[in-house]
Amino acid sequence: MQTSANEQTIIRTGFEVVKIVDGDGLIVRNIISKKEEEIRLYGIDAPETKRGDKLKQDERELHLPGSFLLTLGYKSFDFLRNKIKPGRKVTLVQEASNLSDKYGRTLAYVILSNGKSINEMLLENGFAKPYDKVFCEKLPIYQAISLKAKSKKRGLFKEVRVF
Repeated sequence: MQTSANEQTIIRTGFEVVKIVDGDGLIVRNIISKKEEEIRLYGIDAPETKRGDKLKQDERELHLPGSFLLTLGYKSFDFLRNKIKPGRKVTLVQEASNLSDKYGRTLAYVILSNGKSINEMLLENGFAKPYDKVFCEKLPIYQAISLKAKSKKRGLFKEVRVF
């Protein structure tokens, strides 16, 4: 993952994955302090895996039944679970202007030891879409990656045009 000279980033190393929460969230632990943090993958959005207000909103906006959206959510969740196993070492990259979301979760790009961004892997494979409700330096790049996945009908785009 490359960062722009314009953005102020914070790079945090020494984390391991504890648990995958859903298609765009996970829990990590600092390997020294043992403190755990819930991470919301920055700049992307995967379908929901639980019933709630967000699912109802998605149903209204997308005109798709909640049960179908939950199925898509579990496909994103399974993809992420297969890509990152508990114990895997990761680095967190954060934009200084947006460190956490309204629920207190840490917003981060999660980078594997091979340099690959989990955020981008989800987009490239069609299991997440760009999220534009919170400012993200990578939004234009993420939109291009998602458009390519959509045109190639990867991941969830095999079943739907929007999610």
